[in-house]
Amino acid sequence: MSHDHTSELGHVRPWRHIERRKSRQIMVGSVPVGGGAPITVQSMTNTPTSDAAATIDQIRRLEEAGADIVRVSCPDEDSTAAFRTIAREARVPLVADIHFHYKRGIEAAQAGAACLRINPGNIGSPDRVREVIQAAKDHGCSMRIGVNAGSLERDLLEKYGEPCPDAMVESALNHARILQDHDFHEFKISVKASDPFLTVAAYQQLADAIDCPLHLGVTEAGPLRTGTIKSAIGMGSMLWAGIGDTIRVSLAADPVEEIKVGFDILKSLGLRHRGVNIIACPSCARQGFNVIETVGILEEKLAHVTTPMSLSIIGCVVNGPGEALYTDVGFTGGGKGAGMVYLNGKTAHKLANEGMIDHLVELVEAKAAELDAARAAAAPAPAPTLALEPAE
Repeated sequence: MSHDHTSELGHVRPWRHIERRKSRQIMVGSVPVGGGAPITVQSMTNTPTSDAAATIDQIRRLEEAGADIVRVSCPDEDSTAAFRTIAREARVPLVADIHFHYKRGIEAAQAGAACLRINPGNIGSPDRVREVIQAAKDHGCSMRIGVNAGSLERDLLEKYGEPCPDAMVESALNHARILQDHDFHEFKISVKASDPFLTVAAYQQLADAIDCPLHLGVTEAGPLRTGTIKSAIGMGSMLWAGIGDTIRVSLAADPVEEIKVGFDILKSLGLRHRGVNIIACPSCARQGFNVIETVGILEEKLAHVTTPMSLSIIGCVVNGPGEALYTDVGFTGGGKGAGMVYLNGKTAHKLANEGMIDHLVELVEAKAAELDAARAAAAPAPAPTLALEPAE
């Protein structure tokens, strides 16, 4: 049994329980969003969509990193033409990003988009909106209404004076009403800003105003380090409050990093689990080995393990044994060039610092295989298929 107790924290430690906002559920292709479904992690390609091969290659890297959904820009006809090939090759549902050109929305729906990201208010006349909605209905697409503080409608900016939570929520609800008036309810909404204060306030207000799933994000968050921090503060506070059904971390970095950060945010709150959760001390003069270097190498060598599990790497015996009680595999630094290995919270054997990394990788891989086998054994058996007698 795994010692990563995050899945049961709400039962045994009520102070770590997150009560998720209740929303209706929609489907993005085969992926459920909202209605109690696992919170999904998504990113967006930055290759020219018209270059199908490059875009497929980037989608493949995002899939390998764990992406549940990938968004692809469709700014022109060449992009929607390539989208058909891209959608056919993708293993995850694709969202077509549409702005201004209603025909691109129709073409993307026809080409295999699972979802259209639009603002109904910026794609033209009511007739054009109706055509896009009909294309979504005809091809089983859901939609995302994407409101950004940087592109609010002029009348709302005149009314409120500046981007503010009231303006963003009013924009979102106006757009939602357009879809609802056409009897289209398979939509989710985002209300993003680069300011986490504005973002959080807008989502809190929106969460109370409508029951559709919410797509979270702090838009244009910045470079990898600062963008990660800003996203973790903004999205983390909303997720902690139970708000959010799918997330995108917006970083000026490789899109794969967005997926990694997204999962790390969810893992830290016990909301999603993928891969090895490494618990490590910041290191100090008491360390019995080079903690920082060891953790960096282990993180790289264990990137291929997708099984949810935990590993503690602690430099000395002050906190090491205590942390190891709650992890699947642990190593605590000691003296004379050796430390102690823990398995399932119990002392296992001494281990020399030399060769420690390879041995820990082997232990983690073995534990992952054990957990996978136990999970497979516990899974319900598929329903038997009934053979039909041939008609006489």
